[in-house]
Amino acid sequence: MSENEISYKIRGSIFNVYKHFGPGLLESVYEAALQADLKNEGLNVRREVPVPVYYRDKKLEVGFRLDLLVNEKVIIEVKSVENLAEVHHKQVITYLKLTNLKLAILVNFNVENINSGIYRKVNGL
Repeated sequence: MSENEISYKIRGSIFNVYKHFGPGLLESVYEAALQADLKNEGLNVRREVPVPVYYRDKKLEVGFRLDLLVNEKVIIEVKSVENLAEVHHKQVITYLKLTNLKLAILVNFNVENINSGIYRKVNGL
């Protein structure tokens, strides 16, 4: 399954979760629900995936984790904040570079219309 096909299913699951809960909950609730919905769609979903970070060929012992990783191809970064900051967007781009993945979805569930809370970030796709 391509990144774009996975992205389509992710978007559908985001809508399902948002329709069920609406805005205002903790990120952990949305993460767990999104993971369950995507697994129900037949996708492989890992949560809180550790990512090694290297500096000058040395592995750093840092607690860097992806919220969700779908089919080992697409990162989902889940937020539930009043407003996304520019740093949230930059963070996702950096995640893509560190993992050499091509696609990430940044989603903020704390919005009135979920369409305005979904952002697609690419790295050479």
